Amino acid sequence: MIEKWTTPIPKLSGREGRTVYVYVPDEAQENPEARYPVLYMFDGHNVFFDSDATYGKCWGMKEYLESTNTPLIVVAVDCNHSPNNGRLSEYSPFTFEDPKLGYIRGRGRTTMDWFAHTLKGMIDEKYPTLPGRETTWIAGSSMGGLMSLYAVTAFNDVYSRAACLSPSIWFATRSLDRLIRDAQFAPDTVIYMDYGSREMAHHDNMRKQYAAVTSRLLEKANILNQQDIDLYLNLVVGGQHCEACWEEQIPFFMHILFYNRE
Repeated sequence: MIEKWTTPIPKLSGREGRTVYVYVPDEAQENPEARYPVLYMFDGHNVFFDSDATYGKCWGMKEYLESTNTPLIVVAVDCNHSPNNGRLSEYSPFTFEDPKLGYIRGRGRTTMDWFAHTLKGMIDEKYPTLPGRETTWIAGSSMGGLMSLYAVTAFNDVYSRAACLSPSIWFATRSLDRLIRDAQFAPDTVIYMDYGSREMAHHDNMRKQYAAVTSRLLEKANILNQQDIDLYLNLVVGGQHCEACWEEQIPFFMHILFYNRE
C-alpha cells in the first residue's frame, strides 16, 4: 500500500506542506511483528505514479516492489517546485554560480538535516521500520542522485547505503572532490552510482568529471582496504537522463542495496 500525506519543512517551506509518499509491503498487515529496512528517495512525485510525475512517466517503483515482494519500506518526498530554482537550491549541498542559472544558494545541508533528524523520526514512529543505520538507505536521480551521494558521505552515521543514479556532478567540482576526499565512512557502507552513456554530452567535461569522481571514490575504497566501503559503478550503455531509464536500473541498484543481507 502507499500512503500519501503532507508535512511542512519549516526551514525550507515554512508552513507550506510537502508531499510524502510511503510504500509499505502488504505483508505488514498480515504480520504485525514484521519490520523492514527503509529506503528514502528524492523527487517523490516521480517515484510511484505517472499521474504525479513531472513528465508523465514515473519510476514504476510500486510495480517493481509488488511484483518482486521486496521487503522494504520506501519513503519518497516531493521536491520544491518553485520556478526560481527551488529544487536546485534544496538539492545542492554547495552554493555556486552558473552562467545560465545565476547564483544558487545551496541548501542541501538543511534538506538533509530535516531528512535525517526529523523525517526519519516521524517514519520510525509511524511505520514498522528497522531504524538502525544498517537498514536506513537513500536513493535519487540527477540532483537527487547528488544528494544521495552527499547523504551517504556527510550523513554516514544515518545512511549506510545509497543509490546515486545519474548524479549531477557537473558543478562545484572542487567542493565535491573535497567532500569525498574528507569523508569518514563507517563499516557496511555501500554506494551504487551509475550514469547513462548518452548523458555525457549534456555538460562540458562531463566524461572528465565522472572519471574524477569515480576515481576519488575508488581511491577512498582502496584507502579503506575495501573492508568498510563497497562501491559499484555502472555505465549504462545507451542510458539517458529520464525516469524510463532509471526505472530500468531498479533491479540493479536494489540488488546492491540488499547485497550481503540475510
